[in-house]
Amino acid sequence: MKRGYSLDMVYLLMLIDEGADLSGLYQESERAANIRSAMLRKALITENDKITLLGKDLLAFMSSTKRGRLEKKKVLSTEFDEWWKMFPGTDTFEYKGKKFIGSRALRQNKDACRVKFEKIIIKGDYTAEELIEALKYDVVQKKEASFKTGNNKLSYMQNSLTYLYQRSFEPFIELIKKGIRDDAIDDEPIRSVEI
Repeated sequence: MKRGYSLDMVYLLMLIDEGADLSGLYQESERAANIRSAMLRKALITENDKITLLGKDLLAFMSSTKRGRLEKKKVLSTEFDEWWKMFPGTDTFEYKGKKFIGSRALRQNKDACRVKFEKIIIKGDYTAEELIEALKYDVVQKKEASFKTGNNKLSYMQNSLTYLYQRSFEPFIELIKKGIRDDAIDDEPIRSVEI
């Protein structure tokens, strides 16, 4: 209750967890629509009524016989740090013995990136591993295209904060889920080589 969660929210979360379609309830009842809005604001559910990690934690806490405090899940700093190190610092790189000269920094606003990265993970749409693999896929594809064309394709990559805010990783996660992978990705070391 200190965090502003009501039993109505918990009940709706339980219904969503059981697979109930509540769209009709939201349309018929202004109160239910307001509770849903509060659940969205508090990051218990997503826009499409999917339960977030925080929502799952609340359900687990409510069904637990132990009484203590509901601890807010934290994203491991090592997960963000791995993603951050993998994100190219600049668009200058060497790939398969060929050097490509860039002109700008790509890794920017570390603290803001950490906050956005954590929000994406806590919302529950994607895991840290998926974000890391998607970034690796994206970078390797750009390096491969650069090698094949002779033009630096990494210079078209967004800076790290824009990359997260615009969710540029989503198409690559979808490709990975479909099993579409470039053989060069498995050969490429995780960390970018910068010169």
